[in-house]
Amino acid sequence: MDAALLSRIQFAWTVSFHILFPTMTIGLAVLIATWEGLWLKTRNPRYLQLAKFWIKPFAITFGSGVVTGIVLSYEFGTNFSEFSHLVGPVLGPLMTYEVLTAFFLEAGFLGVMLFGWQRVGERLHFFATLIVALGTLLSAFWILAANSWMQTPAGYEFVNGQYVPVDWFKVIFNPSFPLRLVHMLLATFLTASFLVAGISAWYLLKGYDREFAKRGLSMTLWFILVLAPLQAFVGDEHGLVVKEHQPAKLAAMEGIWDKVEKSPGLRLFAIPDEKAETNHLEVEVPYLASIILTHSLDGEVTGLKAFAPKDRPPVTPVFFSFRVMVGLGVLMILVAFWANWRRRGGKLWQDKWLLRLLVCMTPAGLIATIAGWWVVEIGRQPWLVYGLVRTEQVVSKLPAERVALTLALFVVTYLVLLAAFLHFYRKLIRKGPPDMAKLESQLVGMQAPGYALNWVRELKKEGF
Repeated sequence: MDAALLSRIQFAWTVSFHILFPTMTIGLAVLIATWEGLWLKTRNPRYLQLAKFWIKPFAITFGSGVVTGIVLSYEFGTNFSEFSHLVGPVLGPLMTYEVLTAFFLEAGFLGVMLFGWQRVGERLHFFATLIVALGTLLSAFWILAANSWMQTPAGYEFVNGQYVPVDWFKVIFNPSFPLRLVHMLLATFLTASFLVAGISAWYLLKGYDREFAKRGLSMTLWFILVLAPLQAFVGDEHGLVVKEHQPAKLAAMEGIWDKVEKSPGLRLFAIPDEKAETNHLEVEVPYLASIILTHSLDGEVTGLKAFAPKDRPPVTPVFFSFRVMVGLGVLMILVAFWANWRRRGGKLWQDKWLLRLLVCMTPAGLIATIAGWWVVEIGRQPWLVYGLVRTEQVVSKLPAERVALTLALFVVTYLVLLAAFLHFYRKLIRKGPPDMAKLESQLVGMQAPGYALNWVRELKKEGF
């Protein structure tokens, strides 16, 4: 393999690995802020128990995201140096805004959120938790703005060999950005919800703190019931944007080869053959793709043969990644409706088959997110900036053996990080939620300016 392909594989490996952690931290930050806010409003100690338990997995995930993501910006310069020169005036400020707003907020208030339970008042601690959650959302905002500009560039001019911004509003709010931002944020909330639901279901199966598990499972199942169908709707709307601005990507997603296919069916399964420009073993639902993409039975969709082979994305990974994402999305909706139907008469807590399924669905959000990113990024090929900058034009001229060495080092290092992450995550999960009676005895007599002492008073009222 040449240096260009190795550089692409290296970036694909690092970004695919990194995206796991922000996907969890954004959703968990919002959930933790929600639980802490509910505790302040209701004084129900179960909400505080949820917040204090999940804040430790959040911290581990946040730290892993920082470590795995810091190399990405450097790879632009080391492996795609010409790309940095061409689009630096646009992407450079966007990445800087992410650091100056999101990361500074997170770094500034994370310490208070993690270690300020008995050092600051309850309102100040809640404020810090909200700011950390806001920081994670702002981080997603700027990263998605930069990536969306690469998908649907707008608000730029080509001046002296560089793409420079002429309208920052159009650069940031480019055609694909609003829906992609909503789609990604919903993905993070679903990921965190399934993570909490899966662990809570596991606690119920094992007989651990059942009241804690019931509270976490019940809340997240309500969230999933709303979020999963909403995500399907937003994804469908985003598909229409892809149809308009990136028709080659859409053709790869749907496995459509003819220059123009009238009344296309939805291919549930197929084996794309890029050499023969056809599909094998197709299983399709007639007219369904036409209805979804054109909202009519006799609509027309542009196929891959309308584009020169050099302008087509790799079809097979895009086609199957799209089906993994959509398939998991459909399964999420079905599980949400099944679980909330089983609430009647309290049957949810005793349905072991459903609880086992929820345990299996714990990583569903992560898998769907990675599959979605592969659709987005591989489907953009052969362009880095769609229609403007080709990937092959901007790869740094490096010896292939050096890129292979760094790729191998990244693979080993990231796998070690993953092993460490899973080890500590497993220890926290197996340790279980904090015991209320024990926490009460630990907190009595501590120099707390109201936060811990108020909690202890509430515990006594509840009979703990």
